[in-house]
Amino acid sequence: MVINLSNQHSLVSNWVAELRDVTVQNDRLRFRRNLERIGEAAAYEISKELPWKETEVQTPLGIHNSKMLEKQPVLATILRAGLPLHQGMLNYFDKADNAFISAYRKHHRDGSFEISLEYMSCPSLDGRIVIISDPMLATGASLIKTINYMKDEGSPSAIYIVCAIACSIGIEAIRRDCGDAIQIWCGDIDDELTAKGYIVPGLGDAGDLAFGTKLQA
Repeated sequence: MVINLSNQHSLVSNWVAELRDVTVQNDRLRFRRNLERIGEAAAYEISKELPWKETEVQTPLGIHNSKMLEKQPVLATILRAGLPLHQGMLNYFDKADNAFISAYRKHHRDGSFEISLEYMSCPSLDGRIVIISDPMLATGASLIKTINYMKDEGSPSAIYIVCAIACSIGIEAIRRDCGDAIQIWCGDIDDELTAKGYIVPGLGDAGDLAFGTKLQA
């Protein structure tokens, strides 16, 4: 299932528009905050899909039967670009366990690249709901590698992907390689990739815009 949060106009489509806008992108604080806001909105929407239980809560004047999450999800993010989006989700799922993955594009002299996954820090994933945040779902290669690695390490009960912008090519790649059960929640969807695997019109390099330029690996 794929949910495009911009299908209906909301504040999410405003925040995505600012992420794309070259006249706003030079404000790194605002760029990070807009990613964080999208993470917050996605967390709220996803929370409606998660299992809940009824719990007795003692108030100063009595007892109330309240709906509470049955169990906390695991929030995972791909370093470094995913950190603001992850923080937005953590603002809402504030008791969640966390996982961090260093999956990145290792570029070659001929212009091609491969995904290198060198580090993952995470709790046990067996039977857990996992929500992976990555601002740009382009080719889908880094997310596919991350998901397959997680499945090798444990057996999550459900996997959600949250991104600011997804490319339809990457969405299809995830469906093909990881199955239709994975839910993808995105701020918007674009249809093109450049030869170097960047989304068009997209917004550029989310990691560089959030944290500054880096040396190519």
